[in-house]
Amino acid sequence: MPLLHSAVMKVMPHVPKAILWRVAKRYVAGDTLQSAIERLKLLNGRGHPGVIDVLGEDVNSEEQARHVVAEYKQAADAVVENSIQAYVSVKPTHLGLRSSERLALSNYAELAKYCKARKLFLRVEMEDASTTDATLRIFEELRKEHDNVGLVLQSRLFRTPDDIAKLAPGPLNIRMVKGIYLEPANIAHTEPEPIRQAYIACTQQLFERKAFVALATHDAAMGDRCAELAKRLRVERNGYEFQVLLGVMEPLWQTWQAQNHVVRVYVPFGPQWQPYSLRRMRKNPQIFWNVTRAMFGMK
Repeated sequence: MPLLHSAVMKVMPHVPKAILWRVAKRYVAGDTLQSAIERLKLLNGRGHPGVIDVLGEDVNSEEQARHVVAEYKQAADAVVENSIQAYVSVKPTHLGLRSSERLALSNYAELAKYCKARKLFLRVEMEDASTTDATLRIFEELRKEHDNVGLVLQSRLFRTPDDIAKLAPGPLNIRMVKGIYLEPANIAHTEPEPIRQAYIACTQQLFERKAFVALATHDAAMGDRCAELAKRLRVERNGYEFQVLLGVMEPLWQTWQAQNHVVRVYVPFGPQWQPYSLRRMRKNPQIFWNVTRAMFGMK
C-alpha cells in the first residue's frame, strides 16, 4: 500500500484540475473571496467561528507580496461587512519572506494595523523549518506594536519547547499544530507517537504561560487529552479552543461542540488551491484515496 501511495502521489501534480477539484472542493471554499464568505456564513450559522486564508506561498517579488496584502485587506473588509466571526491567517512566504524578512515584517505590520482598525485578529502562520527563525523574529517585532497578532508552533520540531520558553513576556495567542512539513530526523520527530507527546507537552507549557491555545488537530484522543489537561490546570474555557480544517472529520467537530468547546474552522480559498490540496493529500490518506477513486471513476 505505501508503494502504491508513493507511485500515485508522483503523478498527482499531472492530474487534470477538474478531477482534483471534484475532491478538493470539500476542503477548499473555492477560487473567490465570495465563495469563502458564503462558506463562513454557513459555518457561523452552525456555531463555528472561522479562519480565512488566501491560499499561496513563496511569492518571489515585492509587487506580488503587496498584491497579497491587498487581497487580505479585501478579505478583512468582507468579514466585517458580512458580520462574520472569523480572523485572518497569513503565511510568511506569502508576504515575501523568501525575498526579504524586512519586506515580510512590513507587510505583516500593515495588515496588523488594518485588522486592528476593524477589530480583527491576525495569525502569523509557520512554514517549514528553514523559515522558523525569521518567523519568530517577525512575530516578536509585531508584538511590540500590535496586540492583535498570534503565532503557529509545531510540535514536530525538537526546538519548539525552547522557542516557547524564549518568547517575550506578555499575552500570547498560539495555534498549536503537529506540523504538516516533513522535516529531517535530526531536527524533528518523525513518528506519530513522539509528535503527539510533544504536542501535549508544548500545550502544557503554553497553558502554564497563561497563553491562549488554539488546539489545531483532528486527533480525537490527543484533543481530549489536551482538554483534560486544561481542566486539570484550571484553564478557563475561554483560554483555549479547537481548530479544524474545512471538510475534515466533521463528526469530531460535532462531538467537541456538544461538549461546549469552541470549534473554529479553517477556510482556505483562492486560485492556488491545487498545491494546498496536494500537501493535504500527502498528509491525509483519506483525501488521497478520494482523489484516487475520482481518477479511476470509482464511487
